[in-house]
Amino acid sequence: MTQRSLNLDDNLYQYLLDISLRESPLLQRLREETARLPMARWQIAPEQGQFMALLVQLTGARKILEIGTFTGYSALCMAQALPADGRLLCCDLPGDYNAIAERYWYEAGVSERIELRLAPALETLSALVRGGQGESFDLIFIDADKANYPVYLEHALVLARQGGLILFDNVLWSGRVLEQSPDSADTRAIQALNRTLKRDQRIDLSMLPLGDGLSLCRKR
Repeated sequence: MTQRSLNLDDNLYQYLLDISLRESPLLQRLREETARLPMARWQIAPEQGQFMALLVQLTGARKILEIGTFTGYSALCMAQALPADGRLLCCDLPGDYNAIAERYWYEAGVSERIELRLAPALETLSALVRGGQGESFDLIFIDADKANYPVYLEHALVLARQGGLILFDNVLWSGRVLEQSPDSADTRAIQALNRTLKRDQRIDLSMLPLGDGLSLCRKR
């Protein structure tokens, strides 16, 4: 028995995947195609995608916002877990990878559930607030430019409904959050976000050592 989270070596991690991952052939194909891209490191872990799909089902989410979509793996996981009338709004910048995401969403039969808005995310978030969509999202997943994480938090708290979930990816940042005087603005922003979440009384919080670190925030 242990009183702390296990450190997964390669063998134990492979066991976790072998014994629990239910990744469809389509999702696996998307992940493998993404792995060949120069920005492949942006891809979430498959077990994280499965966990997020379970969160969609557990919360009964019908309206989801994703900030940072890349090739659409996480969006596909969540969209497949939505009810038929559920909707997912994805925010990303224009790039060659947009077409990959849309191709797999179409093949999976969920493209009608997903809207992809290609613009700076802060512009899209401000437009949503101006459009009266405050407190309307059941789940918000944030996996975009790290320097804006603290700003994304404030927008997410406006857009999430009471009791809704806000998820932040990469909160352990491959261990770089331990740096005392980081040169990277991204590292400093994640450190600032983590400190803010710890003391923010507007949310309930749990940070999980899943993938590169995933913080779950329930809006009170």
